[in-house]
Amino acid sequence: MAKIKITQTKSTIGAKQNMKDTLRTLGLRKIGQSVVRESTDTVLGAVRTVRHLVTVEEVD
Repeated sequence: MAKIKITQTKSTIGAKQNMKDTLRTLGLRKIGQSVVRESTDTVLGAVRTVRHLVTVEEVD
């Protein structure tokens, strides 16, 4: 599977609770923090939920 790097770029202040929970599930707590995850359907769906708060890059 391909891996993706997810970086939080915006704050969760004013975001809905489900978006805050989704970021926490992905392992993100602070702006600028990054995590590397497998590119599975579950992870891609979570990223889609918070796409306006994160940036995504493919990692080799």
